[in-house]
Amino acid sequence: MRTSAAAASTGATVDRAAGGSGGLAWPVAAMVAVAAIGTAMRLWESWWWALLAAEFTLLVFAADAFGRRLTLRRLRGYHRALAFLFPLLALASWELLARSEILNPRWFPPPTTIARALWDLTVNVDGFSGLSLLGRPWLLPRRVLDSGWAGVRATFAESHLWSTLARVLFGFALGSVPGVVVGMAMGLNKTVRAMLDATMSAVYVVPKIAIFPLLMLVFADPFGEGPKVSVVGISAFFLVALSTMAGVQGLEPVLLDAGKNFGAGRWQMFRHVVLPGAMPIIFNGLRLALGTSLIVIVAVEFVRSRTGVGYLVYYHWQVLSIPKMYASLLVIMGLGVALTAILQAVERRVMPWRRQ
Repeated sequence: MRTSAAAASTGATVDRAAGGSGGLAWPVAAMVAVAAIGTAMRLWESWWWALLAAEFTLLVFAADAFGRRLTLRRLRGYHRALAFLFPLLALASWELLARSEILNPRWFPPPTTIARALWDLTVNVDGFSGLSLLGRPWLLPRRVLDSGWAGVRATFAESHLWSTLARVLFGFALGSVPGVVVGMAMGLNKTVRAMLDATMSAVYVVPKIAIFPLLMLVFADPFGEGPKVSVVGISAFFLVALSTMAGVQGLEPVLLDAGKNFGAGRWQMFRHVVLPGAMPIIFNGLRLALGTSLIVIVAVEFVRSRTGVGYLVYYHWQVLSIPKMYASLLVIMGLGVALTAILQAVERRVMPWRRQ
């Protein structure tokens, strides 16, 4: 019996590998054929988008067929490799299309040109604003010794990146902490939920960038950091509060019954049942709020700021420095990825039972 089972398992593995090999051959051959036909008939200039879509579709079939030939252990590494290789392939395609002028290089500069522009933004000080992307962090030790905390603020004030990052982090903290508290109160207490639910639903749909002029009237310094940080905090507050309320309301009744049967008091019920049970939804809300915070601050920096990465995008659009505009957008994307990765690391730390 064991010999028969082993033989059957071996046969299934061989059949699977053979099927994967056959499934891999046709999309690769089709990719070569599409590229050859497009080149021979000179279709790339006018139909590049359709040919590129066809190549991408065939690439997905080929990658999936190759993945079916791998063991489970190798499949995980293969998927991680795909996450890095696909962006590189997309950038290489962009480079090729721009260099061959299928894409207009004036409006879609090659990635290598954007990389040089990013380096220029990083190492050189802009003559108009007197700032650079990262500032001059190597001066921080000397300035701390000479001026203390004022030297620290002066160093970070020279950086567009740190200006945006500070606004996002302060605003996110300002909105998310009370958002969790209010959301918990709404989820646990029907009276609080009845009082606030309709009002929060009405205010939530208002674009937060639309209330920025109002905040400029409220603060004594309309051009300072107060209105910018506040509009980020308001944007984060509603997302976190509504997500927290949904997380508390979505708790399984069996969990609450189990806590009561074990004699848990109110604090013990909240600490050991309600909070851990709602934590996944709370962190989903935090991730949405963090992304929204970055979107809102970039929009604010478009219209009312002389510092920040959003200002860099708008300024270089105004002067038609297209490579630097793309480089600034790349910084925003990198900032979003980094902040999300940090929040995910905190999530794994806070909720070890959800680690994979």
